[in-house]
Amino acid sequence: MARILVVDDEDGVRSFLAETLELGGHTVAQAADGEAALAQLARHGFDLLITDLRMPRLDGLTLLRQVRAQQPELEVIVLTAHGSVATAVEAMRLGAFDYLQKPVDGPDQVLLLAERALERRRLLTLRERVESGDEDVVLTHGDPAMQPVLDALRKVAPTEATVLLLGESGTGKEVAARAIHRWSKRAAGPFVAVNCAALSEALLESELFGHERGAFTGALARRRGRIELAEGGTFFLDEVAELKPDLQAKLLRVLQERTLERVGGNQTIVCDVRWIAATNRQLPKMIDEGRFREDLYHRLAVFPVALPPLRERCADIEPIARVLLARLGGKLGYPAPQITPQALELLVRSPWRGNVRELANSLERALILSQGEPVGLEHLAAMPGREEAPRDMRSLADAERELIQQTLALVGGNRKSAADRLGIGLRTLYDKLKRHGIS
Repeated sequence: MARILVVDDEDGVRSFLAETLELGGHTVAQAADGEAALAQLARHGFDLLITDLRMPRLDGLTLLRQVRAQQPELEVIVLTAHGSVATAVEAMRLGAFDYLQKPVDGPDQVLLLAERALERRRLLTLRERVESGDEDVVLTHGDPAMQPVLDALRKVAPTEATVLLLGESGTGKEVAARAIHRWSKRAAGPFVAVNCAALSEALLESELFGHERGAFTGALARRRGRIELAEGGTFFLDEVAELKPDLQAKLLRVLQERTLERVGGNQTIVCDVRWIAATNRQLPKMIDEGRFREDLYHRLAVFPVALPPLRERCADIEPIARVLLARLGGKLGYPAPQITPQALELLVRSPWRGNVRELANSLERALILSQGEPVGLEHLAAMPGREEAPRDMRSLADAERELIQQTLALVGGNRKSAADRLGIGLRTLYDKLKRHGIS
């Protein structure tokens, strides 16, 4: 389902297009001329604009020029009467997707062209996500510690509840947010993310809410904020604890009223978004210290989900490392990078205080050092924050085997109890028993 704005000064044409598109499952708004259309576009987010070219007050070409300047992501289809095809071609040069010639052949023609335009928007969004490296990393590869997390995410995804993701830096909070979006009823809509720690307070306010022309030095044109761009989809607010008090108050109002105002503007804009926030801070402690608003916390923490650190889900380390190697290898020009068993063993045994992000950084460095050869211990020797990796992994394997045997003896051979004492999953223990030949 998409949000479509139909603009035509003829009531009959406008009603026909709106009814046709609504029967196709879309949400449709109408405007009788270009000025009314601009007012609607300023208040609401749309996926597609269908506009006549000849209209009073503000014609279709002028409307198109303003839309391309202010909302370049919006697809546009123009309507033209017989004999005005040259004007329609000019509209396509200005960025329109295609044109419909009046009288329209029938509903099927309208729906087909609208679906083609919407499909192009979806493909462009996907391409931008892939090119920017935002494509999803798998959240887990089956470690038991992640099962309660996945269950919670799948249960909350189909609802409209606001989700607060908690966990150390690098545990995959954005990946979890994308999973919620993908499993939700808003999956066809945009997923827009903002990291509150990456921008100054002044820039962050404009980034979130947008600004009007002349709102501040350098604001040469109206700009829609990220919240507006997430219309009909999901808005992910990462590192929410970094928001300053003034912005916390403004965000609270948006969450309560589902409306916002751009910086330098006084027009109320409705925002239909699903909210997900994330932090690695202890928000209750920040509330006690007066650094975070308690009312905002309760608005965000409708459904909190805590992600365990990578060191508590060891069974995920090897498969995630292989996924990262394949991706990083493609980026660096090594299409099928390999890693030695000894190097993998070191990865699994490392604490990864920076979680998946630290693992990715270490693997990228190792791939650069390996120059296309299999990644070995020598390439991981200088992982940040670690002593040099041991040259002889047999002693490390022997120590692990001895520790497992001692633990099993201590608990009378009960493997579940042994796994609990060792701080690993049961399946991980079975893998290690097999690897070390322990019966």
